[in-house]
Amino acid sequence: MNTENVVKQLRVLWRTEKIIADIRLRHLLVGFGLRAFAALIAAFGLLMLELAAYFALVQVWSAILAAAILGVINFAIAGLLFAISARSPSGRELELANEIHGASIEALQIEARAMQAQFVGTLHHPLNGLVPFLVPLITIIIKSLRKPAAGPQAAAAEPK
Repeated sequence: MNTENVVKQLRVLWRTEKIIADIRLRHLLVGFGLRAFAALIAAFGLLMLELAAYFALVQVWSAILAAAILGVINFAIAGLLFAISARSPSGRELELANEIHGASIEALQIEARAMQAQFVGTLHHPLNGLVPFLVPLITIIIKSLRKPAAGPQAAAAEPK
């Protein structure tokens, strides 16, 4: 268990989450823009079909045919744009970010298992967990016991 590894993996996880979110946001924005443009073209197609119906009632057949063909072409373009905007992002960036994300999650799981094993080991053998803290504590206690012994001799030497 190493807290530096945990922090490093959390940073990698955070960065990959940001990259994945950025890629998905860009894809959504492009898709939204294409859908909005397709809706605009579909509105023009509907307008042309309405214009065609108007011309059917008022004008000669050639104007009707031209407006109807234009309306059908507008609907075909709108359908094509909707189809393009609906496809999923197959970018290599997203695949790479997902791989790094998965590796980071695996590394964090390994670190968590190591922490769990160390914690369980400390519960079963509590003195093993205290040994790294006891050695410096004992040396500090021994040094502090030595200092007061030297202190009174120096104080007794000064008043003379």
